Amino acid sequence: MEFKDLVQMRRSHRKFTEQEIDGDDVKTILRAGLMSPTSKGQRSWQFVVVDDKTDLEKLSDAKDLGGQFLKGAALAIVVLGDPLQNDCWVEDGSIAAISMQYQAEALGLGSCWVQMRGRGLSDGTSADTVIQGVLDIPENLHCLCILAVGHKADERKPQNEDRLKWENVHLNKF
Repeated sequence: MEFKDLVQMRRSHRKFTEQEIDGDDVKTILRAGLMSPTSKGQRSWQFVVVDDKTDLEKLSDAKDLGGQFLKGAALAIVVLGDPLQNDCWVEDGSIAAISMQYQAEALGLGSCWVQMRGRGLSDGTSADTVIQGVLDIPENLHCLCILAVGHKADERKPQNEDRLKWENVHLNKF
């Protein structure tokens, strides 16, 4: 599949089958993240792969809204960074995450980004605090997002070319 087709086909999936993901596919997805470009070649992100159903359920409760579907994923990839080590940790983690999502799509798997940075519970508990507690993550590492990954339980239509907002593209000046 050409990259332009991959970009058009990749959609967020929040419903997954019960089927596990082959270990080689998991390694291929992680390889895409590990090969992603980073600021100053630091490669300072950290990834935690979670396939334990109890932990997936706990992670789905790390914020009040928008993460419940994590419990139905075959696995999750927690994308972490240390803001004191790398001032571009958000950008580097974002590039790694989308690289892994494109790789998952190329393998025929579904994925969805679950935003965690800046999110939390209504009682004021940050998503970071919950995630650190569930996965024994050191306090210096912060969670950007969690990628839910699994075999697609639904079909999504490709991105519609007619809906591209070319009016948002400017040449030389705004």
